[in-house]
Amino acid sequence: MARQLDEQIVGRYPVGQRLRVLDVGMGQGTQALRLARAGHQVTGLEQDSTMVATAREALSAEPEGIRERMRIIEGDGRDTGVHFLPGSFDVVLCHGVLMYVEEPDPLLAGLARMLAPGGLLSLLVRNGDALAMRPGLTGDWAGALGVFDTTAYRNRLGLDVRADRLSTLTATLAGIGAPLQAWYGVRVFTDTATDDTEAPGDVETLLACEERAGRTDPYRGVAALLHLCGVRG
Repeated sequence: MARQLDEQIVGRYPVGQRLRVLDVGMGQGTQALRLARAGHQVTGLEQDSTMVATAREALSAEPEGIRERMRIIEGDGRDTGVHFLPGSFDVVLCHGVLMYVEEPDPLLAGLARMLAPGGLLSLLVRNGDALAMRPGLTGDWAGALGVFDTTAYRNRLGLDVRADRLSTLTATLAGIGAPLQAWYGVRVFTDTATDDTEAPGDVETLLACEERAGRTDPYRGVAALLHLCGVRG
């Protein structure tokens, strides 16, 4: 997904331009730190205090120049208007968050308001059109049958969450003034791998396969996750 995001940034902004980035639901700060290291001014917003502590610890180990380019705020992604003025950011990330939000439209509208004209909104969501793939590929036939006609599912943490359909989000993005410009699949071939699966010897070839599949039909349509990129009009 990082390669996909970089592709969109490079295609939209001059090389070397320092961007204002907001990462909503930044988790432990992986993407936020990566972009700060690349020279961008990054703000991370996260409501989980444990994740905030982890991100701050990771940031403290970075060189001073990177620490100065990144700030971390503990808060709810639905309250962006409390913390920031409209149009304050060139890029807004919201990765792996929507599945935990029962009503995502207000959150998405708030994120779009944070974007400057021409700004990039990057979403990573669970693919509601492919929920049967994981149980089906692992032989859980009852589980596969149970999710064909729903967007609700139980994730690997045992939490009851929700997925999003591409068609629905496409309409939502158009409605909030940040229409979809590009979309990718994420975890096309590797979704059934467990957390303790050892990486193969040729990781670069695996990543090349995933990257190619993530931009190619019909493969991207059955990916576990969707990466959607909208642009503020």
